[in-house]
Amino acid sequence: MMLDVIKKAAVAAVDAKVPVQVMYGTVAKTEPFEITVEQRLTLAEPFLVMLESAARKNWTVGDHVLLLRVQGGDSFVVLDRLVKT
Repeated sequence: MMLDVIKKAAVAAVDAKVPVQVMYGTVAKTEPFEITVEQRLTLAEPFLVMLESAARKNWTVGDHVLLLRVQGGDSFVVLDRLVKT
């Protein structure tokens, strides 16, 4: 019992020090705008925060994007489209 409490406290402390997580996604739809992350999570517009430069892009289905997951997972910042080099 005490060990479980210590483990939960440790996990909470680590999460507090990592306010964002870098993630990769793929544009699944353009109207309404949706991004799929790791083929298991679909993010719709209310959860996406678009930078001004990202909002002006002509997105197409299949575009790969770079996201930041804000701590708590309630919002995801769309940084930009990824290109193959």
